[in-house]
Amino acid sequence: SEQAAGEKPHCELQRTESCKVQVTAEGGKGKALCGEGRPSSSCVFVVRKDQDIYIQTLRKLFNESHGIFIGLQRSEEEFAGKSRKTQLVQVSKNYRSVIRACMEDMHQAAVSARDPALHSQYSTQVSILSAMELIWNLCEILFVEAAVAGPLLLRLLDWVRLHVCDVDNMVREVLSSENPSKHELFWNVVDVFVLQGRMDEARHLLSKEASANPTSVNMCRILDDLMKKMPVPSLGNTQTLTEMELKWQHWHEECQRYLQDGTFASNSHMESICKILLGDENAILEKKELMTTWYHFLVTRLLYSHPTVKPMELRFYAQSSMDLFLGGESSPEPLDTILMAAFEFELHQVIKECSIALSNWWFVAHLTDLLDHCKLLQSHNLYFGSNMREFLLLEYASGLFSHYSLWQLGVDYFDHCPEYGRVYLELHIERIPLNTEQKALKVLRICEQRQMHEQVRSICKIMAMKALRNNRLGSALSWSIRAKDAAFATLISDRFLKDYCEKGCFSDLDLIDNLGPSMLLSDRLTFLGKYREFHRLYGEKRFSEAAKLLLMLMTAHIAPCSFWMTLLTDALPLLEQKEVIFSAEQTYELMRCLEDLTAGKSDKQKFQDDDVETMKVEMLRLALARNLARVIVKEGTLEGS
Repeated sequence: SEQAAGEKPHCELQRTESCKVQVTAEGGKGKALCGEGRPSSSCVFVVRKDQDIYIQTLRKLFNESHGIFIGLQRSEEEFAGKSRKTQLVQVSKNYRSVIRACMEDMHQAAVSARDPALHSQYSTQVSILSAMELIWNLCEILFVEAAVAGPLLLRLLDWVRLHVCDVDNMVREVLSSENPSKHELFWNVVDVFVLQGRMDEARHLLSKEASANPTSVNMCRILDDLMKKMPVPSLGNTQTLTEMELKWQHWHEECQRYLQDGTFASNSHMESICKILLGDENAILEKKELMTTWYHFLVTRLLYSHPTVKPMELRFYAQSSMDLFLGGESSPEPLDTILMAAFEFELHQVIKECSIALSNWWFVAHLTDLLDHCKLLQSHNLYFGSNMREFLLLEYASGLFSHYSLWQLGVDYFDHCPEYGRVYLELHIERIPLNTEQKALKVLRICEQRQMHEQVRSICKIMAMKALRNNRLGSALSWSIRAKDAAFATLISDRFLKDYCEKGCFSDLDLIDNLGPSMLLSDRLTFLGKYREFHRLYGEKRFSEAAKLLLMLMTAHIAPCSFWMTLLTDALPLLEQKEVIFSAEQTYELMRCLEDLTAGKSDKQKFQDDDVETMKVEMLRLALARNLARVIVKEGTLEGS
């Protein structure tokens, strides 16, 4: 049953009596359904394809992230200490750049889509990709980079500025107007800059207000000075946290003094900004519509009330900020739950919630792998024996194998799952439809590189059978040789010989001429190769060698008895040559073979033989007798001389 196009895939963690935790899902993750009134141990699994795998614009996400993933696995031992941490942060940024590139492509596709349903689908994907980058970026700050007090706030400010961009259009509109300070949205833009800690831009706009309104020059100057003096944490080690807190306390007291003195009383906009600088929660919440999200409110609140916040203190501020911002008006969305889990440093909860909310395994598989390389998931093993990293990578790679071309990426993911990767690869690779010989060779090469001998034989047999059904004997023989299948090689060799008997010539001469040691796979294949060699020698007029080989094929019993008459018939032209080719001993051997052939047939078989066969026998006897006479005369003459 295929999933409806507009239906959002999801997965669930269900607890049943028959097992501890059962991961089930729709959209490629399967769904467990237990019938009511039936024992819970009997489950029906409805497996559906992961629809995201088939979205063309997401191909870039899968392909480019594959290269980043492989690079990360290979560099495991190259870096240590600080350099390792720097490298992991760079890997995280690389993943985010791929997400953002896909988001931009998807946005362009949405803009150019004329079909409303398609436009809606692309827009939904843009929202999902945006949420993915938002979550990933926060995890990068908190877990990968593990920013400490001071730099932590700067990173969170960058995070908000990057992801809260609903106000960008408003900023452009105001700045592009002839007189920005008179624009109705002017103070909204100033507020936005202050709320995001973009002090230089806020000061630039205030200067425009001072120029346009002389009565507010003094207030603008004082507010500009406060913004300029505002202490901010440094990324380097230029100041200690104590120094920073001391500077901030002095600055805070100065802001408080100006507010209490009523310096900004005549301008409600500037007074509001001064209250924000003081970290007044009510003043900040009044700008709720400009912030749009509770996590923007959280970062603004920290910036102006606790700029040296420590990582482990975030959970308290995050929860209270969400409660204040939502104010009981609405319940948290899945994205809110995920971000809250991250602020609470509940890594496994982040991964679990992402698995539930997102429509494919890509995000959780790659994020978990990165976090595992950061040594943050070492202690977490799942009850069925695998660790979380491997479980999620196996699920993601399994989804890739359902796609006609992305399955090749899945191979590398299985390779980097040490516990169950090999088993999964063996199971999945056998299910790949071998539509073309080129695809079969690709699959075969993958199996050979990994010494998957059973799968190699299976693929070769399948392709040999397909070729045989299509009467492509050369290809069938080639595949059976690769499979080292003696019985099948014998069968195909018989078909070659049968075709030769019917048509009088061989097909696929290049293959038969270059069998080499492969002809030893079966007796019949050996005969086919040697018989073709006889024809080549005869064509090159190397009659003596050809005669010797022909006789050897019969006397050594390499040739099947059913083919002896054909071999004896092939001897006729050699017997009729002007020069004597067969010696007396060789001629007697040929005579014996002919008599063995005719003596082995019952009277009934002889009666059923047609006149042509009888004529061949008589012609052979005559030719052999004449050759024997010529040999005796020749040998007698040589002895006499």
